[in-house]
Amino acid sequence: MVSDTVRELLDHAGIHINGEEAWDIRVHDNRFFGRVLAEKNLGLGESYMDGWWDCPRIDEMICRLLRAGVEDRVRGNLRYALPFIRAYLFNLQKVSRARIIAERHYDTGNDLFFSFLDPYNQYSCAYFEGTDDLNRAQRQKMALIAGKLGLSKTDTLLDIGCGWGGLARYSAETTGCRVTAVNISREQISFAREFCKGLPVEVVECDYRSIHGKFDKIVSVGMFEHVGRKNYRTFMEVAWRSLKDDGVFLLHTIGSLRSKSGTDPWIEKYIFPNSMLPSIAQISKAAEGLFVIEDLHNLGPHYDKTLMAWHSNFQRNWPQLAEKYGERFKRMWEYYLLSCAGAFRARGIQIWQIVMTKHGTGTAQPQCRFVPALPE
Repeated sequence: MVSDTVRELLDHAGIHINGEEAWDIRVHDNRFFGRVLAEKNLGLGESYMDGWWDCPRIDEMICRLLRAGVEDRVRGNLRYALPFIRAYLFNLQKVSRARIIAERHYDTGNDLFFSFLDPYNQYSCAYFEGTDDLNRAQRQKMALIAGKLGLSKTDTLLDIGCGWGGLARYSAETTGCRVTAVNISREQISFAREFCKGLPVEVVECDYRSIHGKFDKIVSVGMFEHVGRKNYRTFMEVAWRSLKDDGVFLLHTIGSLRSKSGTDPWIEKYIFPNSMLPSIAQISKAAEGLFVIEDLHNLGPHYDKTLMAWHSNFQRNWPQLAEKYGERFKRMWEYYLLSCAGAFRARGIQIWQIVMTKHGTGTAQPQCRFVPALPE
């Protein structure tokens, strides 16, 4: 029976149907078994959204599934495989499709994102060195970036994919540098312009492929995941031509342990359409002949803590969002935050900060491991 097959797979990961542990699954609808076996994580996530099962600790359940390699033991059907096929055959992130991610995710509603983010609205991994406080950890992340770049008041900084302008504001406030921040999300751009008012920050609506000018420093945080493997080289070429010969470039991205052509089908459908996690091999290949890779820092475990803090904030503030977004959206967002936390805990995906300088210019190695004292 299908249910027996699913039970055996879950047992392999130490997860039991209707068991007593916090990571055990409580099944409410027996259609769950066939759906998960046929559609893997797509079926698992959708059936949770539909209320077919619950689990007190989805994060820990996903972590155990991934550590046990359960996903690799299930083939999945065509519906599961289709997003990978599309991503392999087509350039899903070309200029004409670039705004899809903004419209379907980042423009969902500032009230949603601000319900769980810190005051600088950092929608990326925090740096929990010596603290358990999300707000401090996000300031520490920005200080870490500023230190690795060696930002000073004489610098011009290009921020590719600036979000709500938090890093641009922090950089201008703390170092006095002049920032050009580019984005394609109109909701984020509108907020960022107001958020950075009075500071030397220009927020520009612009696809990264249309960037012009030369900058002392370049930073891109949490945007490379939307570039796509068919455009990795183009992104690196844009960064190369935009960076002054003695400049420094920092890329902050989620990464995969394997080179892939697509992403998780549930994430693709409900959270980040046309997204793709790069591998180190894909990043280094894209940078080959353009950049010297000076430093690679893995912050992966810090994203587990970040996502759990976001989930706690989201749950606390949900009553103010419930009427607008509804219960199915709540379950979708819960599954997104908690399943991603589990994936980072299982060490299946990583966060890399990669510092680069231009190849062939004789630029001295930056002191990217010598960061300033972190703020109180």
